[in-house]
Amino acid sequence: MGDLTVEHTPIPGLLLVRLDVRLDDRGWFAETWQREKMTALGLPDFGPVQSNLAENERRGTIRGMHAEPWDKLVTLASGSAYAAWVDLRPGPTYGVTHAAALEPGTAVFIPRGVANGYQTQADGSTYTYLVNAHWRVDATYATVDALDPTLGIAWPLPVDAALMSERDRTAPRLAEVEPFPARRPLVLGADGQLGRALSARLPEARAVGRTTLDVTDADALEAWPWSEHDVVLNAAGYTAVDRAETAEGRATAWAVNAEAPGRLARLAARHGFTLVHYSTDYVFDGNHEVHDEAEPLTPLGVYGQSKAAGEVAVAVAPRHYLLRSSWVVGDGANFVRTMARLADSGSTAEVVADQVGRLTFADELARATRHLLDAGAPWGTYHVTNAGPPMSWADVAREVFTLRGRDPHDVREVSSEHHAAGRVVSPRPRSSVLSLSRLEATGFRPADARETLRDYCASCLP
Repeated sequence: MGDLTVEHTPIPGLLLVRLDVRLDDRGWFAETWQREKMTALGLPDFGPVQSNLAENERRGTIRGMHAEPWDKLVTLASGSAYAAWVDLRPGPTYGVTHAAALEPGTAVFIPRGVANGYQTQADGSTYTYLVNAHWRVDATYATVDALDPTLGIAWPLPVDAALMSERDRTAPRLAEVEPFPARRPLVLGADGQLGRALSARLPEARAVGRTTLDVTDADALEAWPWSEHDVVLNAAGYTAVDRAETAEGRATAWAVNAEAPGRLARLAARHGFTLVHYSTDYVFDGNHEVHDEAEPLTPLGVYGQSKAAGEVAVAVAPRHYLLRSSWVVGDGANFVRTMARLADSGSTAEVVADQVGRLTFADELARATRHLLDAGAPWGTYHVTNAGPPMSWADVAREVFTLRGRDPHDVREVSSEHHAAGRVVSPRPRSSVLSLSRLEATGFRPADARETLRDYCASCLP
């Protein structure tokens, strides 16, 4: 009986596991996957969905080397083997190899993109392995010649007469192998203000709009190749706040803001990707001066209710970031551009003065997203806005008028009730100020809202 241990190797993410083997006169017993114990020692919580067996009758049989599009945990169930691995992922460790002897009680965690091969050292050797994607007959994966001398693998038994599949015998040498394609982030809703900002901050991402992937289409979501993505950023949202109060708008708001995030959360759990979802200050009633992440959800209108439901759904994803923001301004139609147009046309403006918050520039929200991902920040909910003293909508309008060379007194303050008179509008939180302390604790320093507004107004067209 020995302790469960995990050893790192020269290949990042490739981990050797010494199992806690229990011996008695009947034989031995070992836990080949024990989530709580193994993740505590550094194994990824990789979410296996299929268990396979590979039995090898003859000593000297070579299987591999294959780099599959999934992670797997391999355990030797019987016999003995010599295992070797080569990193085929693009990056500084491409082509790095490692080898080790495997006996019952030894396991190895192999991340996707690392080629693995095995030579049996005894008749009747059996491997068992768990994978976190279902095997498909059409699955494509990279292979490399296990006998390529440039790999420097010292197979213990003669390889000239080794039993190998035809595919393995004709696999290309390392110099001819294309690096294993890295998983790319996926930006959903890439045609919106936030989606465009995210695409600019994550140029390696695949960006898709509604015409490519409609998040309300359950069949399209099921058919999407999720194994190609390690991070999915859901910037798709129904943001017509007042229209959500109508019968047609209500149905669309719930489909986009609540049902679609629920489906994405289930897909994240099934396929193991990190889900980044964006929400709003409208999930609060505005009765607190400052809202922190732990405050209970108290939405006032249909839009806020649909976004709150989406938050609850996303929270079940094992790896998720839920980012709440307020008063988003980006590349597209928004309040600041409307005020700039009024200022430039010589018009005056009536603007609500009893709703207070902070602007969130889309690029700042995208910058915070990138920071959280790169920093490996703890999963969960974060508030993200620009920094600085809170402002009312009227304050923002006056600032825009001033920046466009107009008299700020041309902005007249009105109440929320006055603004809503005679129209179907959604109730708004009076305070939309979000606490930034949890975000700042990760090392992120939000840019000042007024300074960013000045730069935005200097470059934006009305």
